[in-house]
Amino acid sequence: MARKKKHKQHDEHLDESWLVPYADILTLLLALFIALFAMSSVDAQKFQQIARSFNSTFTGGTGVLDYPSPTPDGEKEQLDIQKNQTTEEDAEKVQKQIEQNNLKKIQDKVNTYISENNLESKLKTTLTDEGLLITILDNIFFDSGSATVRNKDLNLAKEMSELLVMNPPRNIIVSGHTDNVPISNSEYDSNWHLSVMRAVNFMKILLENEKLDAKAFSAKGFGEFNPVAPNDTSEGKQKNRRVEVLILPNEQK
Repeated sequence: MARKKKHKQHDEHLDESWLVPYADILTLLLALFIALFAMSSVDAQKFQQIARSFNSTFTGGTGVLDYPSPTPDGEKEQLDIQKNQTTEEDAEKVQKQIEQNNLKKIQDKVNTYISENNLESKLKTTLTDEGLLITILDNIFFDSGSATVRNKDLNLAKEMSELLVMNPPRNIIVSGHTDNVPISNSEYDSNWHLSVMRAVNFMKILLENEKLDAKAFSAKGFGEFNPVAPNDTSEGKQKNRRVEVLILPNEQK
């Protein structure tokens, strides 16, 4: 009888002792997973979802997952907004640099054409933040006070149209400019009128090229109101009498 009683007590001790370390192991594992999850950069919504999942399994008492996030919701949203803005700004800078490089290649192509045809005194290119600007002095296409492209310059205008065939296509603005000397003929009532018609007529010659899309072109006239040099010298006035072709960078799709 004594042996049986002693054996019974030993069995009861074994049945209870394994529960404590097993519970401790589960608690430590849960704490480990929580710490690992907290260290990962998941958003608050996903964190709350997994917290509810753990709490629904381990019921009774208050666990660490019942406490709110150390970062208030408002601050978390603000941090997310700032992060997104930074990412967008970086992407815009990269896209802008890519487009500048693409426009530089087009500029090199145009400059090669200018050099091969000895047109340095008539045409010039400038790479700006707005795009690639091709400047054409007025005496290469127009007689004084006229907005009609001269017959002897038609071939040159058509050759320039080939330089504007690009892949992918880009929007192009053709603008006319004059000096500050008042117009003195009956055909145009102002320098502004003359500058507009020069831009339009030159653009029409360009668009005779069927490889160009008219929807990508627009014309502007600035008259004497956008000079690039003082109008107090003949040289300055000549620089101000010009037509400009602005090739715009492609917008990010």
